[in-house]
Amino acid sequence: MFRNATAVDLTLLIDEQYPTTWPPHVPFVRRTWNWFQQAEHGPEVWTSNCGPYFTEVLIMDEHIATHFDAPSHFVPRHAPGEAEAIGGDDVPLSWFCGRAVVLDATGISGTEPGVSPFVGPELVEAAEQRLGRAISGDDVVLLRTDWDARFYRPGPEGNAYAHDVAVTKTAPGWPAPNVACAEALLERGVRCFGTDAPSMGAAHDGAPVHVTGLGGGMVFIEGLANLAAIPAEGAHFQFLPLKIARSSGGPGRAVAWIPG
Repeated sequence: MFRNATAVDLTLLIDEQYPTTWPPHVPFVRRTWNWFQQAEHGPEVWTSNCGPYFTEVLIMDEHIATHFDAPSHFVPRHAPGEAEAIGGDDVPLSWFCGRAVVLDATGISGTEPGVSPFVGPELVEAAEQRLGRAISGDDVVLLRTDWDARFYRPGPEGNAYAHDVAVTKTAPGWPAPNVACAEALLERGVRCFGTDAPSMGAAHDGAPVHVTGLGGGMVFIEGLANLAAIPAEGAHFQFLPLKIARSSGGPGRAVAWIPG
């Protein structure tokens, strides 16, 4: 399948310059742990106590940049220690792979500061009309909003990605699916639902769609990028998350394979 296919990277870059984590979670932090030789780097002193090589220490939230939400992220009965626990390391890899079906929400925009416009099941139905078939459990459904364009803005301009919406509430929110949209996908057997917005949930009330979707057995992939670069149908989607024990999710690499 991959020999003649083109790989499209759908992953945000993790960098301290960008609004990598959900405000006000712990920001992305990295420090040089070992350098090739003793050296001064601004106010820091880099050492080579471990040998002549370079490595860093990373501090990051589980829900950083392009990442997934496991059911345990919002549903207590799925949290570690419970009988029905579905943490990040429990999710089968097969849930993260499938035929990519892109729902185009780029024409949907909000006007009220701090509030997301909702995406309803009509986008699911429109996609099925275009496909000429029903969406099924073999599909990974991706919501394209083009919100990721706000991510690559260092400094205060990066606040447009999430901070201005969720913290200061001075800008309208990203398009987000409502509960009916999540229910429509669950009815069709969809296991993986992704978005290029910072969250699958609405900026003003993110819990209901998380509880519905994750509680129903889906995983969400949030913070995707470059969905404009893949076709509305015909690509194969893959997401490979870090395998973190008892996690609520975690970052990973998302890619679409477009047949040659």
